[in-house]
Amino acid sequence: QVQLAESGGGVVQAGGSLRLYCTDSGRTFCVYAMGWFRQSPGKEWAFVAFISWNGGNTYYAEAVKGRFTISRDHAKNTVYLQMNSLKPEDTAVYYCAARPAYSGRAYSSVPSYNYWGQGTQVTVSS
Repeated sequence: QVQLAESGGGVVQAGGSLRLYCTDSGRTFCVYAMGWFRQSPGKEWAFVAFISWNGGNTYYAEAVKGRFTISRDHAKNTVYLQMNSLKPEDTAVYYCAARPAYSGRAYSSVPSYNYWGQGTQVTVSS
């Protein structure tokens, strides 16, 4: 069973940085691919970043490419999202999600993820 919990959100000024954490309290973390998504009020879910089960492949939304970095540490059952050069439009609730290592569906597909955390709020002030 996968149980995800995000942390690390907060309020930061534009141009600043935050690091989000997503920790799995289960024992099967290493067999899941992980994604980060975000949702702003009145907007649809937006894909942010993806990392394969072994960390060998990563993908990013165009809006965050070059500013955000996703990584994972199997020893700590944790996925990270390092966010630099934050912009007000990055303001959202950020969610991490897990899906089987070999899904066959696009990494940006929300329904392809089986497990979700509760979200952490990121607010970027101008």
